[in-house]
Amino acid sequence: MSETADSPEFSELPIEQLLACPECDLLMQKPALRIGEAADCPRCGFELCSLHHGVIGRSLALVTAALLFYIPANFLPIMHLNLLGRTTQDTVWSGVLGLYESGMRGVAIVVFLCSMAVPLVKLLCQLAVLSCISLGRWQQIGIALYRTYHHLREWGMLEVYLLGILVSIIKLNDMAELSLGVGLACFIGLLLVQVWLEVVMSPHQVWDALSERIDARG
Repeated sequence: MSETADSPEFSELPIEQLLACPECDLLMQKPALRIGEAADCPRCGFELCSLHHGVIGRSLALVTAALLFYIPANFLPIMHLNLLGRTTQDTVWSGVLGLYESGMRGVAIVVFLCSMAVPLVKLLCQLAVLSCISLGRWQQIGIALYRTYHHLREWGMLEVYLLGILVSIIKLNDMAELSLGVGLACFIGLLLVQVWLEVVMSPHQVWDALSERIDARG
C-alpha cells in the first residue's frame, strides 16, 4: 500500500515521488508497479495508474490509424439523400459549409472546431509526443504538447456529432430515399480508434517516459 499524508516520513519525500488522486485529492506516495499491475486509491478506489506492455508502439499504431481515418471521415459522403428526384451527398465538411452559408456562422465555427479542428490537433499532439519518446529527443517540446493535448480533450466531441448524424438519419429515413456512405463508416472507425487510444495511451507511463528521458540527459 502507498504511503499517505498520515505517514511520518511523508513530508520528507521528494515531490516527484508523490501522487494525488484526481477523484478525492488524497496525496500519497507514488506506487512502484510492474508491467500488468495497477494501483487504486486507498480512499475512493479510483484507478490511479497502471503499467501496460508496449504502450508507445501500440499508441503510435493507433494514432496512425486514426489519422488515416480522418480525411475520409470528414470529406467522404456520410449519406446519399434522394428527395423528390434531387440527390445530394452530405459530408462533415459540407455540413460546416452549409451552416456557414445559411447565416449560422457561430454554430458553423463551433462544429468545425469540435468535430474537425480539435480532433486533428489532438491526434497531431499525440503523434508528436509519442515520436519524442520513441526518438529520445525534444522531451521539453513533448511535455508542452502533451499538456496542450490534455487541455483540448474536453473540446473534441466526435461522439456528439455522431449522435447528431444518427438522429438525422432516423428522421430523414421516413421523408426521403436514404443510403449510407463510406464516410460514416470511416467516422465511426475514427471515433472507435480514438476511444481505444485513450485506453491504451496511459498518461502515467507517458509522463514517466518523458521525465525519465529528461533526467537521463540531465
